[in-house]
Amino acid sequence: MQRPDLKISETQTLPAQPVIRQLDEGAINRIAAGEVVERPASAVKELVENAIDAGATRIEITVADGGKTLIRVKDNGCGITPDALPLALSRHATSKIDGSDLLNIHTFGFRGEALPSLAAVGRLTLTSRAQGHDAAEIRVSGGQTQPVRPAALNQGTVVELRDLFYATPARLKFLRTDRAEMQAVTDIIKRLAMAEPFIGFTLSDPDRTIFRADPESGDLFDALHARLATILGREFAENALAIQAERDGLQMTGYAALPTYSRGAAVAQFLFVNGRPVKDKLLTGALRAAYFDFLSRDRHPAAALFIECDPQLVDVNVHPAKSEVRFRDPGTARGLIVSGLRHALAEAGHRASTTVAGATLGAFRPEENSGPRVTPEGKPFVYQAPAAHRRNTDAIPTPYRRDADMPPPQFSEAALPAFDSAPSGRFEPVEEVPQQPLEEHPLGAARAQLHENYIVAQTARGMVIVDQHAAHERLVYEKLKTQMAANGVASQALLIPEIIELSQGDAQSLMEAAEDLAKLGLVLEPFGGGAIAVRETPAILGEINAEALIRDVLDELSDQDQSMTLQARIEAILSRVACHGSIRSGRRMQVAEMNELLRQMEATPHSGQCNHGRPTYVELQLTDIERLFGRT
Repeated sequence: MQRPDLKISETQTLPAQPVIRQLDEGAINRIAAGEVVERPASAVKELVENAIDAGATRIEITVADGGKTLIRVKDNGCGITPDALPLALSRHATSKIDGSDLLNIHTFGFRGEALPSLAAVGRLTLTSRAQGHDAAEIRVSGGQTQPVRPAALNQGTVVELRDLFYATPARLKFLRTDRAEMQAVTDIIKRLAMAEPFIGFTLSDPDRTIFRADPESGDLFDALHARLATILGREFAENALAIQAERDGLQMTGYAALPTYSRGAAVAQFLFVNGRPVKDKLLTGALRAAYFDFLSRDRHPAAALFIECDPQLVDVNVHPAKSEVRFRDPGTARGLIVSGLRHALAEAGHRASTTVAGATLGAFRPEENSGPRVTPEGKPFVYQAPAAHRRNTDAIPTPYRRDADMPPPQFSEAALPAFDSAPSGRFEPVEEVPQQPLEEHPLGAARAQLHENYIVAQTARGMVIVDQHAAHERLVYEKLKTQMAANGVASQALLIPEIIELSQGDAQSLMEAAEDLAKLGLVLEPFGGGAIAVRETPAILGEINAEALIRDVLDELSDQDQSMTLQARIEAILSRVACHGSIRSGRRMQVAEMNELLRQMEATPHSGQCNHGRPTYVELQLTDIERLFGRT
């Protein structure tokens, strides 16, 4: 249709009318494959999910050349009857749903696109045996299907895909190295193995086994804990808290690591919705918000969380790879994660991760003897004691070779070196307490203070070393937060409201969050069009650039549908106040003061880490200490 304002000269010719045509089945399948199968890992994901939907308890995956030349998935599931094999390779043919309700989905797959898409871009062989039927196989090469023929198979299904993307060679140029593609396949298998702890998984290439996870037993929490220990390592399992929470029809289970067991990148965050691994900004943002007050910005939490709900409450049909979901009530899902994790972290109390003790023991271990020490000039190294400690050293016998008839050397107290000043460490006498012995408390009884900063306490199982400044800083910070939560954030009214011009969409987003911002002391009002008026700001922040703060809040709202900027600034002020109001390093403490600090730590949530995410104490087991000295 020609636009009224578009004039065409008499000599100008219109382009030829485009012809609308129906694409052939092969082209349709190749286009669909481009959406479903991005790389070999996508193909593995679709095939393994089919095996899980078939009720398999053991799944074996074999991959060659990163999946470019071979992908084979074998399972012991229900299998496919011979007469249904051709239908299984047809587009939009599935046994998962009947098409009447696309929201009531209880399986991984439901579109019926995976097998025909894979067959369109590779050479696929499907062999299967259903109970009560003979085994049969069907082959498809580049979209050309061969007749069904008999095969040999005891149970289940074997899908073999060779020469992936041979029918679309241009796609091969976009694949990464074999090693990178294999790493992507391994990551997919590990995520699915977390979601299904009662299923055994084996991933291998033609030469070796890359990953193996045997079926777990017991209840869900025990099985999941064992599976996470296999995949994420024993350290994660030792330092993870069991999570169980419910809100408005959504249930969350799983494990989340202590704040002191954090990572330098978001590589240990695994989220599942109704058993389906997902990568969703809403959920990852909620996970980050839950640890917001315990980790610095360059550290990331580790967690494996599983959200279960009625399929009617979540839409999984919003992404070709089904890696994203959309909740009917996103706020409920976010609130479930934040409140559930914070409640679990609060119940953990003063607990810190065992990796801190492991690192400490590693630092204590003596260096292996690699020969005599030398100076940078290559001369033999000779230790010289400080001048203050070199009195009466002439009386100390020098090393010597002992002959058989020589008596052993004799030492006297006069021969021992004297000190001009007392060492930094102080040892206190043991107090006799008629009640419960202090050593039986989790953080034990104070025995010494070293360098006027580190409290050494004895516990029933070993010893604890506490950073007195970091520990008291956390205690003061938690007290300030409690007071702020009870009394609210005081705001100060601006003498002249600051008017900020925004776009209509930004102004609307900001006003939708105005109620939450008002609780933090930032009061906004609409000012017509896209403008807003800032009437009050948090008093604790003092004089601020309101426009810069508003734009930072908007950036977070557009990126994560939530903003932590204002809360972060307020809590940063509280953290600084706590730092200045806490026990300073270098202050000598009496035994009663040290023990009181330990008891407060035991009673205060999150006291195992300071305001910056570092541990406040290290616990060493007596058995580990004895091992350092070779006493075991």
